[in-house]
Amino acid sequence: MYALKICKIGNSLGITIPEELLKQLNLNEGDSLFVTQTSEGLQLTTRDPDFDKVMKAYKKVSEKYKNALRELADK
Repeated sequence: MYALKICKIGNSLGITIPEELLKQLNLNEGDSLFVTQTSEGLQLTTRDPDFDKVMKAYKKVSEKYKNALRELADK
């Protein structure tokens, strides 16, 4: 378990992530983290929670318009 401290960064507040944790999560400067609320509290993840919704919508559309998409791909 890691405790992250909130600290002042310029005119904002931020958290610093220990180097060991950054290595474990394969995170680098500029990478995105997403915070979602769960029944257990807050979850911090590198996976975009909206990605699954977008992929479901894509699959629905791609099935409906399978022939049109295939035709476009051939061009």
